[in-house]
Amino acid sequence: MMIARHIILAGVGGGLGSIARFLCQKYVSAWYPHPFPFATFMVNLLGCLLIGVFYGLAEKGNLLTPEWRLFLTTGICGGFTTFSSFAYENVSLLRMGDLMYVALYVAGSVILGIAATFGGIALIKII
Repeated sequence: MMIARHIILAGVGGGLGSIARFLCQKYVSAWYPHPFPFATFMVNLLGCLLIGVFYGLAEKGNLLTPEWRLFLTTGICGGFTTFSSFAYENVSLLRMGDLMYVALYVAGSVILGIAATFGGIALIKII
């Protein structure tokens, strides 16, 4: 029963986060049209700030229940931008002193992510 509740919390939060991302990107793009993807850039930075605030509140002594943390971080922030989770995971690795894993995760995510995107495009072109 608990897993169903967690799925609902993550799903509702994710939906709200996705709507917030859509609205933010639409507003920023309309307000400041530019070839650089400022809207996505701003959403990613805002998502990082929010996930930091939410985890900070959770660490500060039970200011967030595990359910609220799930709703706000996995749900809202995950729907808003997965970049915030990526950033938080790197902060966690840095806190543990795992610099090699930080370097591997950052470089691997960026380089392999771009390569996988090109690969997906190429795959569709040859099908």
